[in-house]
Amino acid sequence: MARLPIAVRQLALASLLSLLAAPACFGWGKAGHKMINRVAAQMLPPDMPAFLHTPQALDEIEYLGPEPDRWRSPAEPELSATQAPEHFLDIELADMAAPEGLPPQRFDFLRDLYAAELLHPPLAARLTPQTVGLLPWQANEVFERLKADMRQYRSRLADHRDTRPVEQAILYDAGWLGHYVADGSQPLHTTVNYNGWVEPDNPEGFTRDHGIHSQFESEFVEKNIKAADVQPLVPAAPRLLGSSFQDFLSYLRSTHRQVAETYRLEKQGAFNGHGTAESRTFTAERMAAGATMLRDMIYTAWIQSAQPVPDRQDRPQLPVPGNGKPASVNPVR
Repeated sequence: MARLPIAVRQLALASLLSLLAAPACFGWGKAGHKMINRVAAQMLPPDMPAFLHTPQALDEIEYLGPEPDRWRSPAEPELSATQAPEHFLDIELADMAAPEGLPPQRFDFLRDLYAAELLHPPLAARLTPQTVGLLPWQANEVFERLKADMRQYRSRLADHRDTRPVEQAILYDAGWLGHYVADGSQPLHTTVNYNGWVEPDNPEGFTRDHGIHSQFESEFVEKNIKAADVQPLVPAAPRLLGSSFQDFLSYLRSTHRQVAETYRLEKQGAFNGHGTAESRTFTAERMAAGATMLRDMIYTAWIQSAQPVPDRQDRPQLPVPGNGKPASVNPVR
């Protein structure tokens, strides 16, 4: 099937997207998020701090799995609106905004989005942070919070000070991080086709109805997937990440490659009721990918927290209008 010219595709995509309401899509639902967090915590290596292996720690990390979805309520409209984009990334549009690669700093990507709005007027309404998503930046920033608190834990331990306050901070960070990592293992959190196929090219006749998202990540998971299905799929040995941001992007792109398969299973009716062996395996594998990435990010934060803190770099300087003297662009305050 011949592909439509890019200008036509952009106009058609903009038209289709404008017809869709933006439903509140909660990655994996409450049950799935708790399961992924708990499996990840259970698979932490034994040489990590003992407090992470207590029953109380496992319970808290599990409880915090759905925490950011609890902030998506009309009772707190500003909070809901502000953090909603942090649960997803429409990779098709993100790559259009930053064709040379997504930058690791959130505000650099916001500049890319603004430039892309000017370059692609038919898609300007979709090339915004609220609609493209900010998942990898949020995940990486929470990862860095976790690493910073683990550094404080090491410092307090070395000074023979009470570590219980920072232990609570670490558990919160780890559970909070788990939500976004789990969202990143759900294929429909990585695409414009997040709740029905909207792209004009649809050669396999995938559904355009708005039911696939909740059916897959919530109803099907709650009925069919247990931790015992997920945990054996997580490698026993953790992986030390190199660049937390780039590794998370690679993880998202791996998830994105499963979008079409998700729709093929839906087309077969494989998410109805108890589904099929293939759909149950597919879902358990996706959740195991989330648990594996979360375990590896917690482990990496712990290892990296032992590294010396680099010297603070001077902020870039710009001349102050009127006197020619340099001033910090963004001074530390």
